[in-house]
Amino acid sequence: MLGPVSKSILVTGSASGIGLETARMLIASGHRVVLHARNHDRAERAMSEVPEAAGAVIGDLSSLGETEELAAAARDLGPFDAVIHNAGIYERAAGSRVVTTDGLEPTFQVNVLAPYMLTALLPLPGRLIYLSSDMAAGGRIEVEDLQREHRRWSATGAYQDSKLCDIALALAMSRLYPDSVANAVCPGWVRTRMGGPGAPTDVRTGSKTQVWLAISDEPAALGSGRYMRHMSELAVPEQAADVVVQERLLDACRQLSGVSLPDP
Repeated sequence: MLGPVSKSILVTGSASGIGLETARMLIASGHRVVLHARNHDRAERAMSEVPEAAGAVIGDLSSLGETEELAAAARDLGPFDAVIHNAGIYERAAGSRVVTTDGLEPTFQVNVLAPYMLTALLPLPGRLIYLSSDMAAGGRIEVEDLQREHRRWSATGAYQDSKLCDIALALAMSRLYPDSVANAVCPGWVRTRMGGPGAPTDVRTGSKTQVWLAISDEPAALGSGRYMRHMSELAVPEQAADVVVQERLLDACRQLSGVSLPDP
């Protein structure tokens, strides 16, 4: 499973849950890991959980400015062989649509716009992994209404849409940057704070595919442009595979963030 050479990996959203377990597994396998947390307190707790980590970068992904600052700090700790875009939110209790200080809907900003920005702002690594969800099956990529300003508000719907967008992001990066291996991963319904205690999948199983894609030199781990769960390939949702939809999503992210992807 392991590659022959130690790799350097950034894991976003690694202060708890799947991200923290992913970091633990990578470090236990002999790799260099940089953690990420949204604030100093969470970063300190994460470093106490995995003191062998190479460091932690701090930034709230619901802020455009903090996401840019996070990218700058990560550049100082890089370069990275792999970036695992693990951070995500699911605002189950949201009764009505809210916006961040940037005027953006937070589920879209954290789950879609932030990984787009970090991909654009960091030197392209050899491997890119975007965390999706089996709930992407219920999502729609409405490019004219990515933030559900005009559709009926649904916190669940916003999450489903965002996770479908993450698959589209992964496939777009695979297509645009053939020298990088880019994939989307559904970790399953995992027993974390987000998934709840009744989820059927333990956190280690939910982290295994990301770890494998980040560090393995097995041929099966080096395929690009896939949607995977438990180290097996899933069918890619039709909308996420649509190149026109991908390009329109990337253009919307560019306009909203003011950040452009590097030239292919």
